[in-house]
Amino acid sequence: MSNDAGPPRTFKGLLRWATTPPQAWGVYLLAVLLVWLLSFYAGTLKPKKTPDANPPTLTAPKG
Repeated sequence: MSNDAGPPRTFKGLLRWATTPPQAWGVYLLAVLLVWLLSFYAGTLKPKKTPDANPPTLTAPKG
């Protein structure tokens, strides 16, 4: 009795599997969800404040 798992998985085989109709919907929805989560996370980050980033203080004109 032998356990033959078939040919080794390759990127091309995985790409072919992911682009067949039932799996393609899942891969597409997963990609859209991942992009949404990353953009949501990036939108919640606060920018770092550096001392040089502050604008110079304005002085009243003399005259």
